[in-house]
Amino acid sequence: MKFGLLLPHFGEHASKDNLLRGSQRAEELGFDSVWVRDHLVFEPHGEMEAPNREFYDALTTLTAIGAVTEKIELGTGSLIPFRHPLLTALMAGTMTQLVGNRLILGFGAGTFDHEFEAIEWGGRDRVELVRSNAEILKRVFTENNVSYSDDQFTFNDISIEPKPVGGRIPFWYCGATPRSARLAVEFCDGWMPGRISLATMAKRIDTIKELSAEQGKTMPTIAVIPPTSIEATREEALRDVNIPGLLAWANKAKFTVKPPSGSFETVEDLEGQLIAGSPEEAVQEVKKFEALGVEHLVFDFRFKFDRWFEQIELLGTEVLPHLR
Repeated sequence: MKFGLLLPHFGEHASKDNLLRGSQRAEELGFDSVWVRDHLVFEPHGEMEAPNREFYDALTTLTAIGAVTEKIELGTGSLIPFRHPLLTALMAGTMTQLVGNRLILGFGAGTFDHEFEAIEWGGRDRVELVRSNAEILKRVFTENNVSYSDDQFTFNDISIEPKPVGGRIPFWYCGATPRSARLAVEFCDGWMPGRISLATMAKRIDTIKELSAEQGKTMPTIAVIPPTSIEATREEALRDVNIPGLLAWANKAKFTVKPPSGSFETVEDLEGQLIAGSPEEAVQEVKKFEALGVEHLVFDFRFKFDRWFEQIELLGTEVLPHLR
């Protein structure tokens, strides 16, 4: 199992020091990866985030981190398809030339229409944009003089250089819906939901296993990004977490497996959608994901970015050693 960190590149705690020095310290402590989100016109999630619109660009942030680290993987969870895929191909290929073969391109369809309306792509099918990106990136990363046409993009005789170091970059689908799991098997190397209950994740993984076997494909890498809070006790850890916000989000989520009561009402109902407690309790929560088949877990400290370095140290010294 691999372990990563969602970076504080958005909101009031976004800063050069938090990003660069934090990633260096994560690498020193043995974390496998660091991850960024993606937005063009950032609108903070009301139930999850403070109303601060600071948002550092995803690929620029990862490039800077790659320049000051040696081996830690650099992931997008998820990149939203508001860039032309040829631009993304040029940026991603350049990144690997500068920092090495350690980029993971997680893509998602995005939540907000306004980001696509701002660039006059409001009428496009965002899921199909992800599919187009997957196919176009695969081709221009490995071929020259590429011609391509679908309902989203058309171009002729295009070569993009530099090609990625290693010839390709893993492409993951980021989402929690049944469709996201199916699409991950269809054209991706990994599947990565964000906040998702253990029961829902188990159901999605069963689907992925079945479809992979039916289609004779290798199963995509299974990953997840749960909100996390580590303190000496569970009570202290939960004090920093917006439990009402998480419950509201869980009850609004489509296609989720509901608890026996029919709705998410207590913190216990959020099993899988939150890792909160002492280091020992965090270890036990992570092992629940491992038992389901999760291969890459990314800790999301957005509730604790004000204590970013403290949380890295706690995880790196008191949790990771018990998971290796």
